[in-house]
Amino acid sequence: MEVTRRKFLTSISMLAAYTAFPLSSFDFDSTKKLRIVLVGTGIRGISFWGKRLVQEYSDILEFVGLSDINPGRLEYAKKFIGVNCPTFVNFDEMINKTKPDLIIVTTKDATHHEFIIKGLNSGYDVLTEKPLTTDENKCQQILNAERKSGKNLIVGFNYRWSPYSTKIKELLANNTIGKITSVDFHWYLNTYHGASYFRRWHGQKESGGSLWVHKATHHFDLLNWWLDSDPTDVFALGDLEHYGKNNPFRGKNCRSCDHKTTCDYYYDITKDQQSMNLYVANEKYDGYIRDNCLFREEIDIYDKMSAQIKYANNTIVNYSLTTYSPFEGWRLAFNGTEGRIEASLDIPYDKKTTVDQAEMHAKEMEQSALEEAKHETIIVHKLWKDFEKVTVPTEKGGHGGGDQRLHDKIFKTPNTADPFERSAGSRDGAMSVLIGIAARNSIETGNPIKIKDLTDITPMPKRGK
Repeated sequence: MEVTRRKFLTSISMLAAYTAFPLSSFDFDSTKKLRIVLVGTGIRGISFWGKRLVQEYSDILEFVGLSDINPGRLEYAKKFIGVNCPTFVNFDEMINKTKPDLIIVTTKDATHHEFIIKGLNSGYDVLTEKPLTTDENKCQQILNAERKSGKNLIVGFNYRWSPYSTKIKELLANNTIGKITSVDFHWYLNTYHGASYFRRWHGQKESGGSLWVHKATHHFDLLNWWLDSDPTDVFALGDLEHYGKNNPFRGKNCRSCDHKTTCDYYYDITKDQQSMNLYVANEKYDGYIRDNCLFREEIDIYDKMSAQIKYANNTIVNYSLTTYSPFEGWRLAFNGTEGRIEASLDIPYDKKTTVDQAEMHAKEMEQSALEEAKHETIIVHKLWKDFEKVTVPTEKGGHGGGDQRLHDKIFKTPNTADPFERSAGSRDGAMSVLIGIAARNSIETGNPIKIKDLTDITPMPKRGK
């Protein structure tokens, strides 16, 4: 396959890039490598969008700049990623000096828009981690900038590409249970993974937009894609009643806390050498504490959330997110005019699991670990008939195998038609965060929120492109 450097950029503009896989199948016409810069050198940036790109893509791309407001993290990132490019505490200086082909944004959620817009306005393609942004005004600014610039904006989605999610899409697209009328979707974060959000900057709305945006953007994107329709109305309820000020005691951080021996949520960051090197060693530069107290009073996001979402095709969705579940997993059911589809993953009493709850998230994030082939089940129940079990080969690592398949599409077969339309662009990124933004606004106002009132995007019965 012969792919020019420009065709490479065009192909990824049609897809949601997430992590890196080998590019040996590409034969670039240009002798110049793709020039990449990264802004935001937290763990997501330096691992998924840093070290792995270098390990797998170094034959066709190169990092020409790294940027972060924290000079200590910058230096650690440079060593960890394994590059010899210049580093910058000033983003504008970086893009002016490096003239990249692609800007990768992995900063705090609330600042995504700043670097996306600057990148687009400067004439560069931009890839941003999910979520696209954290409020409707920033979302509109991003949409305006992309339209004006004529450049490409990519949002990092990967859940669509897992075999399990794809099988659900296939069953729905084939009208297996007729027209979909309603959906129940419930996501459970355990007391390890769920708690971690409240320990970090995600615990404040001004930084992460709440978990309605930061976490649920994945879930809402799946719903939009599965239903192949746009959301129109959202009504939500939520509260903070487990973390934050609800606890009778709190400390400065876990390291120095007087309640180490009595707090069920005590996190010993000193046992995580990477976090010590990346975060603790560099607190002096920006004051960011990675092992913050889960019960600090400035936490203002919700730890229990429930929403009703209406779609333009008249489907109604009941969604919930729990952040202190005993287990990590999810349940999903589609009700149709001709039956019902039920799906679930990682529910411990449904299927014996060998993964400890404390390791669940780490296992999901693994990219290179080989594991035995596993099978999960989807239940299809037709009206007037007995149920059937659909067996799907799956894996746990790499977000259920989605990461690898996404990048195989980008780098091996970018021009091959995808019957499941798993490609995602900026509109998909916008529609997913707008559901979360609407839910947050609904809780704050006590009123249902119309998606059309948030930006100039018009919701369509058939999902807009």
